This record gives sequence, C-alpha cells and structure tokens, in this order.
Amino acid sequence: MIPICKPKITEEEITAVTKVLRSGNIVQGEETSSFEKEFSEYIGTDYGVITSSGTTALMTGLTALGLKQGDEIITTPFSFIASANSILYTGAKPVFVDIDSKSFNIDTSLIEKKINEKTKALLIVHLYGLSCDMDAIMEICKKHNLILIEDCCQAHGAEYKNKKVGTFGDIGVFSFYATKNMICGEGGIILTNNQDIAERCKALRSHGEFKRYNSDFLGYNFRSTDVFSAIGRIQLTKLRNFNERRREIAEMYNQGLKDVGDLKLPIEEEGYAHVYHQYTIKTSKRDELAKFLSKEGIGNKVYYPVPIYKQEPYKSMGYNETLPVVENISSKVLSIPVHPSITDENVDYIISSIKKFFGEESGD
Repeated sequence: MIPICKPKITEEEITAVTKVLRSGNIVQGEETSSFEKEFSEYIGTDYGVITSSGTTALMTGLTALGLKQGDEIITTPFSFIASANSILYTGAKPVFVDIDSKSFNIDTSLIEKKINEKTKALLIVHLYGLSCDMDAIMEICKKHNLILIEDCCQAHGAEYKNKKVGTFGDIGVFSFYATKNMICGEGGIILTNNQDIAERCKALRSHGEFKRYNSDFLGYNFRSTDVFSAIGRIQLTKLRNFNERRREIAEMYNQGLKDVGDLKLPIEEEGYAHVYHQYTIKTSKRDELAKFLSKEGIGNKVYYPVPIYKQEPYKSMGYNETLPVVENISSKVLSIPVHPSITDENVDYIISSIKKFFGEESGD
C-alpha cells in the first residue's frame, strides 16, 4: 500500500529525542523556547508560542484576542472541525460562508454579506496548503475593523505574493500533528507580531500564570514538551526540501492527469505558492475511484466529506443552512498521496492507475 500520508523520520530526529530524554528536562524548556524562536523567524513574525496541539493553539489565540460569548466569527465550513470548534470553545459563534469552487478556500465575495454588529473576527483556513486571497481578506478586515486569525495548520511555508501565510493576521496558527508538512508528533504554535498577545498566550497555556504559581486569570494546561520540540527543530530544517518535493510530485500529477476523465486538478494561480499538504482532485466518480485506488494499493482519503455545519454538534445547535458550493465539493473531492516519502515510480503508478480507472491508460 502506498500510504496517503507518512511522516519522514530519520536518525537526526531520533538522536534529538534521545538527547532530550537523557537530559532529564522533558517538559517545556530550552528546546521549546528555541523552536518557538526558529519557527517564528522562518515564517516571519516576532513571537511564537508553542502549545499542545493545533486545536489548543487556536483556542488559546482566540481567547488571548479577547473573543468571547456573544461575538460572531466568520469562517469556512470546509475544514477539519477544529477550526470552528475553537470558536465555540471561547463562547463565540461560528458564522459560515460558502467556499470558492476552484480554490476550496472561503469565497471572499460572500464574506461581507454575513457581517453585522456582532461580527468581531474572520478566521480563515489556508486549505490543503494553498493561501486564501489575502488582498481581498485584508481589505475586508480593514474596512470592517475585524480581527484576523489565520489557520495555517495545513500550510507550513505556503506564500501569497512572496509573503508566508501566518504573517498577515493578528495571529497565525500552525499544527505539528503527524500528518503535516513538518511534524512534532503533536503540538501547535501561535505566531504574532504583538508582544502583549504573545505574553497572554504564554500565560493562558499555563493556568493564567505570568509568574509561576501566581495565576492572574483562568487559564489551561496546554503546555507541550521538549521531546516534541526537538523533533520539530530538526523537521524545520527539512521543511523547504519537503515542500519542494511535494511541489515536484504535484507537477507530475498536473502533467500526468491533465484532461483525464472529468478530473479537476488543484489550482495555483500567479502570486500563490502552494505547498500541497494534500493533492486533492475532484470528480463526480469520487466514491468509485476511491474504492478502485484502494484495491490497487493506493492510499486515498476524503478531506472533508461533511461540511462542518452538518456535523452533529452543529446540527444540535440549530445550524440548518445550505451552502451549495461546499455541499457539491464535499461530495466530489479525493486526496491522493503527495508526501515526500513516495517515489517517482509510485507517482507514475498512481497516475497510471487513475488513467486505467477512467479507461485512458497509456500504452507505454
């Protein structure tokens, strides 16, 4: 089986973890502080605050920004559910806007229709490793005085007009879960250029303590470990190469699957640098293709089959809207392997298998 995702771990990561374990300093310490600095510098922000996961990073960041019950936060319905759940955790209300049919990111032309006096923020998701339309997003936020949160959990190193995502908003949040473009195994980070927000995030992740054993407000236990950070520091040095390999694989797919069946391939317009956390195709024969690929030993996955507002927790809260584009897209998307561990031969086999499914296998 060619897996849909596979972390690329070498002796470097193993050695780094062993060093931490032998040091006896396992909890959040020097490795974490160094990783915060190195990752924020790589993305291009002044401050970084590591937490236990991408979800807790979102929750911490939203709370640090002062978002609370009664506030409304506009977001996308097409993402991992943590994006919207983090809004609920603060007591605020997610307001969903339909997506663009080509990029699968939030449709910026529809955002202003959902803005009212309760709207305090916009939480965007750079889905699959592709940046949102940041010129349009920034213009809307400036016009309506909205806080901007960037969910970059799938977009490590992605760029919009030569600027990395995670640098546009009041905060940018990344995940280091085991399937991401670079990993720690688990963990997340909040990036910001605002020192007060950074300091508040640090206190929030540790029971509201600016000073040890002196809680100034109700916080959480969202600390990470030096074990995870040691892995992350090594992975960060490889991220550029990982992303370049993903882009090479994506280009092979772009060429090999062009004009095959009714496939629609990912887009990358001028000014965008896609890092292909997922290579996601669209076809009306999605379910049949998924079964066929599995039989051929090719991992595949649907990200995401159900819009967030149709998930049970949201249905129980009274969400009953219909957003036509996301409902159409979620029934047709399928992700195929694009991680750096697959070989050119694997990619050729995947292309050949998809062509075979559509009856267009080459005679080579």
